[in-house]
Amino acid sequence: MSNANERQAELQAQYDRYLEADLKLDLTRGKPSTEQLDLSNELDGILGGFYMLQDGTDVRNYGGILGIPEARKLGSEILECRPEQTMVGGNSSLNLMYTFIDHKLTEWGEGAKFLCPVPGYDRHFAICAHFDIEMLTVPMTDDGPDMAVIEEMVTADPNIKGIWCVPKYSNPTGHTYSKETVQAFAGLPRKAGPGFCIFWDNAYAVHDLEEPGDTLHSLMTEAEKAGTQDSVVMLASTSKVTFAGAGISFLATGENSLKGYEKFLSSQVIGFDKVNQLRHVRFLEDMDKVRAHMAKHRDLIKPKFDMVLNKLETALGGKDIATWTSPRGGYFISLDTKPGLATGIVELAANAGVKLTPAGATFPYGKDPENTNIRIAPTYPSLSELEKAMDVFVTCVELATLNAELG
Repeated sequence: MSNANERQAELQAQYDRYLEADLKLDLTRGKPSTEQLDLSNELDGILGGFYMLQDGTDVRNYGGILGIPEARKLGSEILECRPEQTMVGGNSSLNLMYTFIDHKLTEWGEGAKFLCPVPGYDRHFAICAHFDIEMLTVPMTDDGPDMAVIEEMVTADPNIKGIWCVPKYSNPTGHTYSKETVQAFAGLPRKAGPGFCIFWDNAYAVHDLEEPGDTLHSLMTEAEKAGTQDSVVMLASTSKVTFAGAGISFLATGENSLKGYEKFLSSQVIGFDKVNQLRHVRFLEDMDKVRAHMAKHRDLIKPKFDMVLNKLETALGGKDIATWTSPRGGYFISLDTKPGLATGIVELAANAGVKLTPAGATFPYGKDPENTNIRIAPTYPSLSELEKAMDVFVTCVELATLNAELG
């Protein structure tokens, strides 16, 4: 028996033991752990019965679609823009993305298309699918999306009305866009057709795993130089900062664009939850406090990322089986298998009690043309649960690769 056949038999025996273990482990979504959520428990009761702003506004009452001034200022500091360009929404930045696109649909007309850097964020793709917006893929590089390809595409097709971006610690690869890429984005609307929007989903703006973390150049600063600020739609939230289900979200765009969006929202809402906005302002206060708070998150999740990367390197390194990213922040690790194997690996893991994000989810329409990409989400399980899950996962990766090679 060859060494490869012996290894295949050894891996199959190990996999069979996992099948008998009745594991129930979940790595499907990038959720904060209970310990991370506990870091924000002081939100409860922080207002102490005092609901008044400095200007005398009672946040318990109606009004103020754009949010309270103190929260708009905090959001502008996170997004690196000005408070008058920033609004504050409910707990979901995804809702702000959805309604902003809904707001633009009449202007765009029939046949709107979006550019989608891949691998990317499945919920972005779901919004496009809901509105029947055609999605066109763009390859990612270490510096961000391939700008030469993007500029060629938007110049050739005026029906391309937007692009999705996760510019810092991209979901799922963990890359941060370079200064040159950000500067190229600022000039992109001048090369595209009318109404083009850059959806700059800076979900991991303060989610560093290293100290210091990556620096993302300010898109709004560059857009104002280029006069394209009304084509920029920047987003962030506290979903992975405080309570994932009870945070606040931010959207920033040019002031003219923000006025149009405010008018669109006015027929739907009288105002978002200003009490929760005030709670967050009292708790987070300013960027120094935000950074100190996120350092506590880092202390909890960095050991998990380190363990996952160590497991991958120990089990798969040097075997020409898979490649993976080593992010300096964010919530995910992106792994690429040999072509054609990702779906089978995810199924093997699921059968052994380890749930992963479906293969293909990081591509539009759920279709990875090479069937290689798998997103790993280390944050939610305990360290011991994560270790068990990774033992199963690396076994599945190597076993599936040998099964394909040996037939």
